[in-house]
Amino acid sequence: MNDYLVKKRFGDINLDDPFFDSLKADYQEFEDWFNRKSDSEAYLFYEDELVEGFLYFKMEDGSVEDIEPSIDCSSALKIGTFKINPHGTRLGERFIKKALDYAIVNQAEYCYVTIFDKEATSGLIRLMRKYGFYDHGKKDTPNGTELVLVKTLVKTQDDILRDYPLIKTSKTDKYLLAIYPEYHSVMFPDSILNNENVDILEDVSFTNSIHKIYVTTMPVNRTSRGDIVVMYRTATPGQAAEYTSVATSICVVEEVRHQDEFKDFESFYSYASTYSVFDKNNLRHWYNKGRCYTIKMTYNAALSKRLIRQKLINEIGLEREQRWSFFGLTDNQFKQILKEGGVSEGIIID
Repeated sequence: MNDYLVKKRFGDINLDDPFFDSLKADYQEFEDWFNRKSDSEAYLFYEDELVEGFLYFKMEDGSVEDIEPSIDCSSALKIGTFKINPHGTRLGERFIKKALDYAIVNQAEYCYVTIFDKEATSGLIRLMRKYGFYDHGKKDTPNGTELVLVKTLVKTQDDILRDYPLIKTSKTDKYLLAIYPEYHSVMFPDSILNNENVDILEDVSFTNSIHKIYVTTMPVNRTSRGDIVVMYRTATPGQAAEYTSVATSICVVEEVRHQDEFKDFESFYSYASTYSVFDKNNLRHWYNKGRCYTIKMTYNAALSKRLIRQKLINEIGLEREQRWSFFGLTDNQFKQILKEGGVSEGIIID
C-alpha cells in the first residue's frame, strides 16, 4: 500500500457495503456497471473495514460527445464515480488531488465529471468548483439530468486555487524551505520517502488537505502570493545531511501572516491548526517564542525522484555554505529541480 488510500480491483470490493446504497438508488444500472468493471481499479478509503470514500476515473481519447455541449479535445480524464462520507477531515481534497495528479501525468487536456445536483452532493460540487471545475452543461440519462463539471488543464484561470495543481512559473520568485522529518511526511503524504512507514498517515486535515500551513521564524514574509516553494526535508536524525536531506515537494504560496496580525494566541491557534501538523503545545511554543510567521501554501506536486543535498549542490548549483533553512532559488535552479525531480511538464504554465 502506497498510502492510506487503497487501490483495489472492482472485483475485490464488497458491493454490499452500505456506502454504495445511495449510488444504487441514483443509478439503476449501477450494480450491472460495477460488476462489468471487475478488472478495473478504484481508490477507496476505509474506516473500521467499511468504505468511506470511493473514486474511479479513466482516460478517454478524443472529444467528449455524450454531454451537452460536447468537449473538443484530444484527451480527457473522466471521473466516473466520486463519493465520500463527510468526515470534516478534507478527505475530498485528497481524492481530488489524486485524480488531478493522474490527469497531469497522462497529459489530459480536461477533467470532467457528471453528477446529480442535489443536497446530498452539494458539498462535493462546491469543493470541485473551488478547485477550478466550472459548470459546463448537462447530460441527459435514463436516471435524470446530471450537471457536467469541467476543469481545463491547458490554460490558466489566473487564480491559484482554480488553476490547481498547475503552476505558473513566470514572474514569480522561487524559494527553498526546510521542514523537519517529523513534520514532513504527515503534511506531504505523496512525498513520503521510501524508507518511511506509511502507518504515520492518518485521516486528518493536515494530511488530506491540498492546503498546508507551516509555522516558522524564518523570513518567509519575503514571499508573495503565487511564489513557488520547494520543500526540503532536513536530515534524518543521526545520519549525514549530504545523503538524507532531500527536496521532495513543490508548493505555491497563498499567504503569509505574522503572529502580530492575530489578536491573541487563540485566534493564532484557530487559524494555524486548520492545515498544520503542529499541535496546540507546539503552536504555543512558537507563539511565545515571538517573531513567527504562518505560511499557507497549496501542495501542488511531489518530486518522483528525490533530490538529496549532495545532488542539489553538485548538479543543481546550490551553495553549500549558505544556511539551508530558507533561501531564494534562481529560475534556472528551479527548472533543474523540476527536471531532475521528474515533475511532469504538464503541470507548468508559463
